[in-house]
Amino acid sequence: MPEPRKAVRTLKEYHPPLGGRRGLRMDFNENASGCSNCVLEKLRTLDGDLLSRYPEREPVERLAAEFLGLDAPQVVLTNGVDEGIHLLAETYLEPGDEALIVVPTFSMYEIYALATGASVAAVQAGKNFRFPTAAVLACITPQTKLIAIANPNNPTGQVVSREHITDILTAAPQAAVLIDEAYYDFFGETMVGETANFENLFVARTFSKAYGLAGFRVGILAGNADQMKFVRRVSSPYNVNGVALACMPEALADRDFINNYVAQVKHGRSALEQELIAQGIKFWPSHANFILTYFGEFRAPFVDAMRARGILVRDRHRDPGCAGCVRITVGTEEQTDKLIAAMRNALADIHYEPQSREARA
Repeated sequence: MPEPRKAVRTLKEYHPPLGGRRGLRMDFNENASGCSNCVLEKLRTLDGDLLSRYPEREPVERLAAEFLGLDAPQVVLTNGVDEGIHLLAETYLEPGDEALIVVPTFSMYEIYALATGASVAAVQAGKNFRFPTAAVLACITPQTKLIAIANPNNPTGQVVSREHITDILTAAPQAAVLIDEAYYDFFGETMVGETANFENLFVARTFSKAYGLAGFRVGILAGNADQMKFVRRVSSPYNVNGVALACMPEALADRDFINNYVAQVKHGRSALEQELIAQGIKFWPSHANFILTYFGEFRAPFVDAMRARGILVRDRHRDPGCAGCVRITVGTEEQTDKLIAAMRNALADIHYEPQSREARA
């Protein structure tokens, strides 16, 4: 009988709660209203010939590079940001190396790093989940070969300044430093332009959030061209499906769709923050399309009461430092109005009382 590697046998599994997701999906940070009509119109024009041939990634990579203001050799399209993380782990980590992450954060950084046989050093975020730059710098060693930073971070919505990212890049020239910008559209600040200045910098983007294309599984991994040629070696040439590739030009071109949706999310984020303050619910101000809230002992009843009203929110109780926390996705103005109305009813139903922590971090 074949024996899996020890790193695989001991690897923890990540099982997102995808089953039974009926109702308004405010739990996975998707665009719950769907994608651009331009993408839908393109889908209607596709035929069987497209499905019968292998997908050609390079033309769309050129468009993606142009969209980011980069050269084509700097960009690889990936099967979501997840594959971008996987490719970096496979390219730069081996047994005896170390990956460095700040928790709580996206689980796949740790999983893909451990799968290579490397170890993972997890640094706990600071007070109110602030990024602990000094602690990260203190943890960098010659064995540190990958540092993964979500900016904005999931599930906290916190961000890292360009200055502090630069400090980390400078302190760890031997490490691939991934800046995961999955929520860039709601934040607006990027490190993409710095890939020309730092050979160890990699930036990831996704089309699963603002673009409403989570089902397509398309992401971008960008970096220094000399480094990206090695990343490309461990990537399948057919990793992104032909239907997604055929629709990506329309998705990239429809800026009105993205700008309108992002504006609605920002408006909704502010409205939800005001409601949380009014209800005495602690939360952490966010730069993404979600808000992390603290319900304490009312966490599970609140999640259940919202589901009973047809709205899904995400229990983050098991994340490091997130005991009693619930993450709530923000969508369109109409969705936010529905969310707030349901939340008021749910709080009354569970007899919510403000917890001991202050209402706003």
